[in-house]
Amino acid sequence: MHRYRGVYTALITPFTEIGTVDYQALERIVNQQIEAGIDGLVPCGTTGESPTLSHEEHDRVIAQTIKYAAGRVPVIAGTGSNATTEAIRLSQHAEDVGADAVLLVNPYYNKPTQKGLYHHFRAIAESVKIPCILYNIKGRTGVNLETDTLVRLSEDCPNIVAVKEASGSLEQMQDVIDRTGDDFMVLSGDDNLALDLIRCGGDGVISVASNLFPHQMVRMIHSALDGKWEEAEALNEWFKEFFSLCFIETNPIPIKTAMAHLGWCRESFRLPLCSLESQEHRTRLLNLVDRMEKEAGENG
Repeated sequence: MHRYRGVYTALITPFTEIGTVDYQALERIVNQQIEAGIDGLVPCGTTGESPTLSHEEHDRVIAQTIKYAAGRVPVIAGTGSNATTEAIRLSQHAEDVGADAVLLVNPYYNKPTQKGLYHHFRAIAESVKIPCILYNIKGRTGVNLETDTLVRLSEDCPNIVAVKEASGSLEQMQDVIDRTGDDFMVLSGDDNLALDLIRCGGDGVISVASNLFPHQMVRMIHSALDGKWEEAEALNEWFKEFFSLCFIETNPIPIKTAMAHLGWCRESFRLPLCSLESQEHRTRLLNLVDRMEKEAGENG
């Protein structure tokens, strides 16, 4: 079973100017990511605007990402839902088309109890044979996957092998690391906390920033994993303002705006997401991206 360590890019979903999925742009992005040394790809997550994709689009984006990756890196398909039956169907489809693993977000809006979360995730895990990575993000879902529940799931379901932790609590992340086995992987869901998580014994990050700067994110995270903390900290400092600006408005609006600015996609969103609300935010973001792109080119 693949060990999920390093940097996994939470891919944007590029759209055409008329709002359909732009598969040509998606293929370019996938190839660029792999050529930059990324450890894996995560289509149809929050950053991929998955709530606005139809079921047919969701299935095809995952299938095409797997096709474009062509076995060069693992593809972790975002297949979570607040309806267990829907998450099972999405996960089984991802398995059928060759996904290496699935990423399962906490059910959102309906706010299940811990008992409900346990049965939800267990039912999905038992419906597929591929690894399952749980995604704990209370800020987006309204419910926290408590460590007791996560530990029970990891013990009862052999294919629940990792968690993407975006609770924002390093204390909770440390508790998860301390209470799960060595084979259970903990990935940060926040770029700005990735190094802190690795210091606690974590395994890497599912990243937004690596959509635009994959090579630099890989260098930063692998330096930390290899104990080269001086290099890792220098790169973290280089990224610091960008990490912040990626969330100056709702993700993925800033990262997609920055990618469109550099020609990777169109600045096209699905409502209710829309272009940046603030001109000041746009100016700050794009000025920083231009500077970072220049520096990245100069430093290789």
